[in-house]
Amino acid sequence: MVKKRDIQRPTEGELELLALLWERGSGTVRELYEAVNLKRDVVYTGVLKLLQIMADKGLVERDERERAHVYRAAVSQADTEVRFLRELSERFFSGSAAQLALRALEMEKSSDTELEAIRELIRKKEASRNN
Repeated sequence: MVKKRDIQRPTEGELELLALLWERGSGTVRELYEAVNLKRDVVYTGVLKLLQIMADKGLVERDERERAHVYRAAVSQADTEVRFLRELSERFFSGSAAQLALRALEMEKSSDTELEAIRELIRKKEASRNN
């Protein structure tokens, strides 16, 4: 088993397959190939090779009990998002998550639901700071 710290950062193509696996739970090479092919042209062997590389990196797990191997994500979406955001924050915002959040809010309009979720997070952060 690959340790969490030893897992390499996924590439853009790997993230595309991980997103499908996070959404679906699992999938065969054929199912993943067909899903990616709806968005852009890919070759079956390219998806297969990428999944093999991802298995070697510890990003996916492969169930070989059936003829068609079934893949599932070995890393969680939340852990992957946190890792990327931490790297982004360190590289561009001197490690300031607040500056990263402010820049993100400036980029796009936010829905009322999103703004309320942000307010709730701020309230929780303030409450934990005051305790």
